Formats: sequence, C-alpha cells, structure tokens
Amino acid sequence: MIAVQHEGFPLPARTFPALARKVAARIGLEGGATIRLSGEEEVRTLNRTYRGKDRATDVLSFPSGETLPNGLYAGDILVCMPVAAEQARQHGHSLAREVLLLAIHGLLHLKGLDHEVDRGEMLALQESLFAEFAAELP
Repeated sequence: MIAVQHEGFPLPARTFPALARKVAARIGLEGGATIRLSGEEEVRTLNRTYRGKDRATDVLSFPSGETLPNGLYAGDILVCMPVAAEQARQHGHSLAREVLLLAIHGLLHLKGLDHEVDRGEMLALQESLFAEFAAELP
C-alpha cells in the first residue's frame, strides 16, 4: 500500500495516489511506503541531518525494509513541493508530472536502486516509467 500525505499541499492530481500504486506494482516494490508532499524547511532539515547538505532538495528517500505487524514497510519518500514546482516550470510540464517523476525516483530508491553507483540503469528505468505513466496526468 502506498499512502500519500499532503497536509498543507493539495494533491497534484486526483489520480496521483492510484498512479503511485501502479508504479510501485510495476517495479515490484515489496511492502508499503509513504510519499509525503513537504515544504522546504522539512526537506532542508532532513537533507542536512542525513546527507550533510544544508539545502532543500527535490526528493529524499528513506528505505526501511522493516517488518511491521501489518507487513513489510519499504520506506518513506519526501517530495519538496516548492522545488518540484520550480523544476516543473524549468522542464515545461505540469506540477503533477514533476511530482510523479520525483515519486518514481523515490520508489526506485526504496526498491534498492542507486543512480550514484550504477551505470545509468536507475535513471533509464525512471525515464521509461515516467514515459509510461505521465500520459495519465495533466
């Protein structure tokens, strides 16, 4: 199960939670995950604490792999909405599409992929999944 938390931020599209679940199923993600739409301060604080980078970034992933009473929990993803909005403008597409792209990125990290050490496989898969699912968004 993929939960989407968006207190203080509207969902980028009504269909976003279902689309995130489709992506998770498509990549074979085991267990549940939470995608949190966040502000700059929260993301900056976590980025500084866990990555040593004192700035807001577009997406952070926190793999868990814990077994909880109701099953496996893959982890948490934070999407920084102000950064996502700026990137959407730069890329010339909707905020909904940018948030999908960032969610895909985070889900792939929860799956165990890492673009910082592979030979481009994660980012190639990310682009393929984005091309497959972005058409379902405005």
